[in-house]
Amino acid sequence: MAHLPLSHPQKPTSVIERVVVRFAGDSGDGMQLIGSEFSRSSAVMGNDIATFPDFPAEIRAPAGSLAGVSGFQVQFSSNTVWTPGDKADVLVVMNPAALRTNLPALPKGATIIVNNAAFSALNLKKAGYASNPLEDNSLESYKIISANMTALVNNALTGLDMSTKQMGQCKNFWSLGLLYWLYSKSSEQQVSWIRQKFAKNPQSAEANVRAFNAGYLYGENTEELSQRFSVEKAHMQPGKYRSITGNQALAIGLITAAHKSERPFFLGSYPITPASDILHFLARYKRYGAQTFQAEDEISAICAAIGASYGGGFSRCNHVGARFCAEG
Repeated sequence: MAHLPLSHPQKPTSVIERVVVRFAGDSGDGMQLIGSEFSRSSAVMGNDIATFPDFPAEIRAPAGSLAGVSGFQVQFSSNTVWTPGDKADVLVVMNPAALRTNLPALPKGATIIVNNAAFSALNLKKAGYASNPLEDNSLESYKIISANMTALVNNALTGLDMSTKQMGQCKNFWSLGLLYWLYSKSSEQQVSWIRQKFAKNPQSAEANVRAFNAGYLYGENTEELSQRFSVEKAHMQPGKYRSITGNQALAIGLITAAHKSERPFFLGSYPITPASDILHFLARYKRYGAQTFQAEDEISAICAAIGASYGGGFSRCNHVGARFCAEG
């Protein structure tokens, strides 16, 4: 990919203490992936972080619908972080539904980065908009960065033998590249990660790298962004640190409880987002006495956990809205 010439000297950088960023789009837009990557890069750079993945309430909600919006929020700071943040300083939205769902929780003056290509008449109708909010001045209290991500990605992927749908799946990495530029993050490590992530599919790797670089260069060249920002390393006590999700913390807690009580542990689970990670995590710790069972549905998972409890095991059922169902 040929690098774009800079249209002006490098833009100034301001040092800030903390930032809350929220990514939002359809379930298939890859918001969880780029949110996780943005968080990982912040941790690697020494920031303290806290994240909050927000999954749709409905299974396979229609594309473009309010119920199908998926989000990921992260707060990263040069000081200690205790929460993922109440209000987002920057909101990245891929369609009108994502904007409508998240706008009520956005403070005035926040920055909204939006894919204007998705604001078609059909998508606006699905989201319940009577008019296009990008054109009716209803967003005048916010700083709007409106970009045709779809066209910019397609242009960056010129020459690759990919369908329009395949190219559209790279929009998330375009927005990630723009956020990397905006917050002065190193692009080299992210490019290496993308190539490693998609090593089995070189075409996808190349496409996502191109999209990421295109988003990064857009930040440097667009007149809509006059400066970038930097969050310095947090002051932490020397030692070994690791990132951990709520699901991983729960799984570790269950294993620890079983170990301390000297009881076998059994998980009856039906795989469903976002709880599937608990099953995946525990399945790797059989050496600590964790026994996992992948059931065909929620009822089967509950019945298996009850049966294990009657058999003398410390058990848990795992399904939507689940709590501890039995303990021997």
